[in-house]
Amino acid sequence: MANSASGIAVSDECKLRFLELKAKRNHRYIVFHIDDKAQQVMVEKVGNQSETYEDFTNSLPANECRYAVFDYDFTTDENCHKSKIYFIAWSPEIARVRTKMLYASSKDRFKRELDGIQVELQATDPSEMSLDIIKERAY
Repeated sequence: MANSASGIAVSDECKLRFLELKAKRNHRYIVFHIDDKAQQVMVEKVGNQSETYEDFTNSLPANECRYAVFDYDFTTDENCHKSKIYFIAWSPEIARVRTKMLYASSKDRFKRELDGIQVELQATDPSEMSLDIIKERAY
């Protein structure tokens, strides 16, 4: 079903890959993009479990918007292993205005399709989604 605000639909693969990340923990991250021709959100890249946060940030284009989810594993002060799923709306300053508007107007609808997101970040610059910020938001 298309989003009423932007007319953008969500591909079934997006939902399937997210469920794999959430339930099976077999992906570290997923990067999504909006396909202008198909008018839907599609999977662009899936990072395997061994990839790092740096691998993830390097997979985001410097001049184009993307949505992404990242599965962050950490250990609490009580030595308890935990994991949080982050939703990141990447909208660099130098991206085209039309593209930024399209991603902004489609974000809430897309996020609703991904049931299980625990933390949301919006970033226009890599410093706004540094590993320190990810760690800080985990607790």
